[in-house]
Amino acid sequence: MAEVIFSARAIRDIEHIHAYIAKDSERYAHGQVRRIINAADLIETFPRGGRMVPEIELDAFREVIVGNYRVIYFLESDERTQILVVFHGRRRFPYGRVSPNSWQPKRRK
Repeated sequence: MAEVIFSARAIRDIEHIHAYIAKDSERYAHGQVRRIINAADLIETFPRGGRMVPEIELDAFREVIVGNYRVIYFLESDERTQILVVFHGRRRFPYGRVSPNSWQPKRRK
């Protein structure tokens, strides 16, 4: 099992997601946050269970889809995983917010 750490950005993302959904329904906001936390529990058990992030194409960058949201995480080691960012799947990929220095954006042909 890998320890899962939420980056400060990921925590802010989750808070913003909750606030946005809560404008219409506090209940659904709590439910969405709970599903994201449950995804983190799954990542802890199966760190390589998510798919490789297509925009990055490096094995250490993974994602799980939780409803309409993409949870992007980085495999730092076999014992530690960091959730970097959580964002709505219809939004542009947040290249500037996915920050470990070990990657370069893939080049488009």
